[in-house]
Amino acid sequence: MNRMRVALTDQSRHCDALGSPFMGRLMALLSAHWPLPGAVAERLDAWPGEVGSRAAALPLRLAGGLHALVLQGRDAEIAAAYPPHAVSDDELLSAVTGAMQRHEGFLLDWIQSPPQTNEVRRAAALIATVHLLTDRFGLPIRLSELGASGGLNLGFDGFGMEVQGRRFGPEEASVVLHPNWEGPLPPVSEVTVAERRGVDLAPLEPSHPDDALRLIAYLWPDQTDRIERTRAAMDLRAPGLVDRADAIDWLEPRLAAALPDHLHIVFHSIAWQYFPPEAQARGRALIEAAGARASEAAPLAWVSMEADGEEPGARIGLRLWPGDHDITLGRIDFHGRWLCWTGPERLDAAGN
Repeated sequence: MNRMRVALTDQSRHCDALGSPFMGRLMALLSAHWPLPGAVAERLDAWPGEVGSRAAALPLRLAGGLHALVLQGRDAEIAAAYPPHAVSDDELLSAVTGAMQRHEGFLLDWIQSPPQTNEVRRAAALIATVHLLTDRFGLPIRLSELGASGGLNLGFDGFGMEVQGRRFGPEEASVVLHPNWEGPLPPVSEVTVAERRGVDLAPLEPSHPDDALRLIAYLWPDQTDRIERTRAAMDLRAPGLVDRADAIDWLEPRLAAALPDHLHIVFHSIAWQYFPPEAQARGRALIEAAGARASEAAPLAWVSMEADGEEPGARIGLRLWPGDHDITLGRIDFHGRWLCWTGPERLDAAGN
């Protein structure tokens, strides 16, 4: 069977499961009529290697480019077929195939770059874990985010989070998360971020119009709350926080330069799986070596939100030094809609 047809069908299921009926419908519609005419479809069909969601993610590249046309107001026909408008399948397919041919050059250029999202609700995992760690150590934080994209979640301490009547973060926050929460709650702590930086192979700068477009275009058109939340987080983000580099090369000197009386947190969300196996092995070895040097005055935490082959959602993991404690804190929806906390309410010196 045609690889793109399979990838589009698979992406349709993911979109339905993640609460986007429009994207589920669009992906299924494209799959049912693939291959489509034109140079864009031909380029996607000729793509080398895996094309699905865990590799090149070509359906999302195409969808992001089409949404970008809508956001820019470049094509009235496709804009009239996208949310909030309701049209028939035939009208939607006609609008999309027409746009693929009318804007061939734009889309061929767009699909050369991989999808980049910066899902702000994923910060719920980081917020909860940082409050737990701050309660344990009481130290200012040095934050290093791998695969940071636009770096929106580097500003997590400016977000509010409200769960079960408890408020984390500033009262005046313009970005407030409301995940459906199960399990105990970590303590609310006085979080101080002393220094923060991120890294990405292709970082996006929200203050740059082209990068801002890419951050929004990969959000799904019928999920207006995600779009509004992302725009609000973009307004908060200080410029120049994300470096362009290989994540592990960048991390090595940061781990080597431990700051006394600071807690260093290495964080990534749905990024580690995209690192080559050799990079994962090297990164793990570097973090573990730095952990072996950690102390109560300069602890190290490795916080991850990553798919682990289990369901539902992603695992929230914490490795903590000194002591090398490996703790599963819970699971979280890939878009942060819910969080099931199974970790401790507080950490003691033994990591319990």
